[in-house]
Amino acid sequence: MGLIFDIKRYCINDGPGIRVTIFMKGCPLSCVWCHNPEGISRFSEKLYTRKKCIGCKTCVDVCPQHALRLEPTGIVTDKELCTLCGCCVEECPTLALEMCGTARSADEIIAEIEKEIPVITTSEGGVTFCGGEPLMHPDMLENLLCRCGSLGLHRAVDTSLYASPEVVKRVMSCSDLFLVDLKMMNSEKHVAYCGVSNELILSNIRLVSESGHPFFIRIPLIEGVNADDENMSRSADFLASLENQPEIVNLLPYHDIGKHKHEKLGTIYNQMGLRMATPSTERQAECIAIFEQKGLKAEIGG
Repeated sequence: MGLIFDIKRYCINDGPGIRVTIFMKGCPLSCVWCHNPEGISRFSEKLYTRKKCIGCKTCVDVCPQHALRLEPTGIVTDKELCTLCGCCVEECPTLALEMCGTARSADEIIAEIEKEIPVITTSEGGVTFCGGEPLMHPDMLENLLCRCGSLGLHRAVDTSLYASPEVVKRVMSCSDLFLVDLKMMNSEKHVAYCGVSNELILSNIRLVSESGHPFFIRIPLIEGVNADDENMSRSADFLASLENQPEIVNLLPYHDIGKHKHEKLGTIYNQMGLRMATPSTERQAECIAIFEQKGLKAEIGG
């Protein structure tokens, strides 16, 4: 069994063709800009959408632990009392409450994937495992990848590569493509913005390159964080120096969709108030040029 927090169909930005993307819960990084903060914790969580709530108190009345109360700001959960039993979620008439992280067996996940095989094969698509960080679940991931392979499906893994080299090798052996997140080259800044250093990530990128395994690089492009000339140049130099270069470098302009998700989690987005912004169209073009000057194919989005 594994904790899955979403299954998205008809995805077109998670690898070639139309894909099913499986989101696995848990991530060793805690990026300030994370657009899937509900995927960071390895455990189930409860989400609350204030604008959907009608204040009926059904959830308050049904909670066996008396962990909920209605206040002027909406429903408040005492997390020390809450056991995440899900009773409130089941009874909420407006779906203002929802559980994030459902235990699913490999059989259940494969059954969901199989429903989409006609669309996948027609579009030359496949299945992408995402998160969170899917490499935190190597046994479950390897099982699913092998079963997808037996179905003749293209298999991609969207990963930060923050995992042991042994796990990376295991997953490479049963996958077709890595979508690798490269946040920034400065390790101290990486710790400040992502919670961990980047040495293991860079080492594993070299490992993937040396193996000849196909990979894309995906760089979040954030003004004030990593869109400066120094980081872009260092990133391009590093990628150009690899034995086998990425098939493409996708530059992903910053957005703050994670802010709304933090509200649902009851946490604070960018609580340190760090400066982050979407680079201008002109700056995005300049960043592409830096990579192209090193012989790397780069584009915005993807």
